[in-house]
Amino acid sequence: MKSIAPSELIINGDGSVFHLHLRPEELAGTVILVGDPGRVEMVASMFDKREFIRSSREFVSVTGEYGGKRITVLSTGIGTDNIDIVMNELDALANIDFKRREPKDSHKRLRILRIGTSGAIQPDIPLGSFLLSHISVGCDGLLNWYEGRERVTIKEMEEAFIKHTGWLDTLPAPYFARAGKSIIDTLSDITIPGITISASGFYAPQGRVLRLPLSMPDMISKLESFNFEGHRITNFEMEGSAIAGLSTLLGHDAATVCCIIANRHNQESQPDYKPYIKKLIELSLERI
Repeated sequence: MKSIAPSELIINGDGSVFHLHLRPEELAGTVILVGDPGRVEMVASMFDKREFIRSSREFVSVTGEYGGKRITVLSTGIGTDNIDIVMNELDALANIDFKRREPKDSHKRLRILRIGTSGAIQPDIPLGSFLLSHISVGCDGLLNWYEGRERVTIKEMEEAFIKHTGWLDTLPAPYFARAGKSIIDTLSDITIPGITISASGFYAPQGRVLRLPLSMPDMISKLESFNFEGHRITNFEMEGSAIAGLSTLLGHDAATVCCIIANRHNQESQPDYKPYIKKLIELSLERI
């Protein structure tokens, strides 16, 4: 087997992977992802014990123990471009022999849960509720760069979405990726099931207008009215599609669960959402 070149998998002098600065033995089999580096401490404060803390750019990580389970919590920053780094480097830590620079003989399947915040687009989804993205809609185009994306996406739903929204040819081709079933089963009784738009930005890609007009002015109403076999679009966030799509391609179980802190249809928000996030983290740690 041909070894992976140093230019393709960059390993730091201390044996850690390039961006995350984690060594293979430091990664737990269960990983909690958060966007905000400051939220890593909120999660880690609930651990029974900690092994270490690492910090590199927006990537802050702690591995510790909760209820007898070894868990790594890692911040990703914002956006699917960062998720491309995080997912590939997590998989490399789990499934590539850093000394031989070759994939390991046996595959290690990680359990990955992103805990974040989100804005609902349906009027009946209340502020402070917890929504689990059973399907994430990638409007970022990231998964299209990988061979085999059609094996892990839902073609019929993609086609219906493109037709219903009048999706522009100048935009990245959307993809629909499923979350890992084992994690859905673990959290289904405490969450609202959703189909979540993973936007490539916070303003125009989520239908917000400040000084620049939108290329799709009716996007929000089209998303709100989309229905495929009884399934509807529920909310916006910015990372879940890449997590769901890449983890399926790489052979991991992953999902995104978010606290709803805004409702775009009702034009309302909950700025004091930290108590809700704390509760969501506590529930997630107990279940995952």
